[in-house]
Amino acid sequence: MKAGLRTVRLDLTEPLRISRSTMSARDAVWLAVGHEGLTGHGEAVTSVRRRLDASTLGRLLAAAGADLARFPDPESALEALRAGGSSRGSTPPAVTAAVEAALLDLVGKRAGRPVHRLLGFAERPVAATARTIGITSPLRAAAQARSLVASGFEVIKVKAGTPDPEEDVERVRAVRDAAPRARLLLDPNGAWTAARATALLPRFAALGVEAVEQPLVPGDPEALGRLAERSPLPVIADEDAADLEDVRRLAGRVHGVNVKLAECGGVHAALRIAGLLDGSGTRLMLGCLAASSLGLAPAVHLAGRARWTDLDGHLLLAHDPWTGIGGEDGFVRAGDLPGLGVEPREARRRADRVRTGREARHGDGAEGPPRGQDPDTAEGPPRGQDADRAGCAPCGQDADRAGGAP
Repeated sequence: MKAGLRTVRLDLTEPLRISRSTMSARDAVWLAVGHEGLTGHGEAVTSVRRRLDASTLGRLLAAAGADLARFPDPESALEALRAGGSSRGSTPPAVTAAVEAALLDLVGKRAGRPVHRLLGFAERPVAATARTIGITSPLRAAAQARSLVASGFEVIKVKAGTPDPEEDVERVRAVRDAAPRARLLLDPNGAWTAARATALLPRFAALGVEAVEQPLVPGDPEALGRLAERSPLPVIADEDAADLEDVRRLAGRVHGVNVKLAECGGVHAALRIAGLLDGSGTRLMLGCLAASSLGLAPAVHLAGRARWTDLDGHLLLAHDPWTGIGGEDGFVRAGDLPGLGVEPREARRRADRVRTGREARHGDGAEGPPRGQDPDTAEGPPRGQDADRAGCAPCGQDADRAGGAP
């Protein structure tokens, strides 16, 4: 197997403010793994909180990609990764998740099956996703809520955690008035003390908030569990529930845990967490970081396991370079194509233009390339082309010089 990397810049449509920071862009590193004419793709995005910049991700993914050469095929590499045999020391979960995603994509393409089928799910996952409204004025929040509901969104997540809690209350009230039928989630990102949370949660419950994510400063799961016992609305652990051991401590003590593949280590790690939660009374939420459709696709294939779905990271982008999981109408959908079911947006546009041209020449009944077929004549690099010839630099080359933004 051959692997290659590319670093790209993902700009947000507008800055997203949460309690601890404001973000306007982040870098993504794409991993492409090629074997016998097919290529699988995965994505890892930078994280200030996890101290993962583009250079670090590129170095770690290059090492992981080079390590794949010792396996005879992607199936054996994926099995070793699932069993923990191909991880190296303290590899960050984001790197493990990206490598696993690329292997799942490649194995699915080789088998002609979408990832959810590889994982044993018979039905194509479709889920209503939350859409995030950042910390902003009540007037702006209300306008965003009306627009989201008009587009089909049924679930809205409102960020909170400003120094003056009355601002948060007014923002949520404005969203509730603008979207009276929407399901509302609240996310202070760990900004509150236990005393403040105890005082505020009844007020948010009265406004019809369905659940609150990580109301307390992370690092004290016992305190979060005690708050959940007396909270008038469900408490979902987020920053306190990054991995399996975190969740083990919280199972049965909180109402939900927000699992992000980039923080737990990928699809199989998330499935182990879901299995641990079964029967505990704690429900699964699938969350994400701001990332492209490529980065979110693995989680979408698990959406059938979640009580709450918050997979809107690609919708925050000014330009999503990949397509295939939907979301613009409030619902994410796993693709029908083999593997992760996503493809470069520009390649899809080229394929659509070719199909439209053929229909124009041959009449409305003419067919273009089937959507499940690799449109080799309609894309830039054919989807079956080796990774190091498909726009990614071979592993070992500096990712920041591999054709993307620094």
